[in-house]
Amino acid sequence: MTDPIADYLTRLRNAIQAKHRVVEVPASNLKKDITKILFEKGYILNYKFVEDGPQGTIKIALKYHPQTKVSAIKSLSRISKPGMRKYTGYREMPRVINGLGIAILSTSKGVMTDKEAADLKIGGEVLCFVY
Repeated sequence: MTDPIADYLTRLRNAIQAKHRVVEVPASNLKKDITKILFEKGYILNYKFVEDGPQGTIKIALKYHPQTKVSAIKSLSRISKPGMRKYTGYREMPRVINGLGIAILSTSKGVMTDKEAADLKIGGEVLCFVY
């Protein structure tokens, strides 16, 4: 697999499209950090790290509206790709839907949202947009 983050986002997108309650993805430290951010910002209901085998898996409980069954995640898009990396400074931080969505960045201080990186005045690689 050449792009594990794109695979992670695609698995989430496919599970949301099929209205699944839980999705399992292979674990890595970067995917764990992204999952924690999605949970903290209210895009997923819950998550659990399962240590089975050499790699482990992440079980993610997806969040839907109780009456309308609409997902909390409208869109997941990969920005920085292995063939074309996208970096940003804290002054040129991307705004996702005029501040309603989040951009997830990989910085020297770890994985964080665009707002946290701007507060710390650090830039980094823009991994994905979520709204």
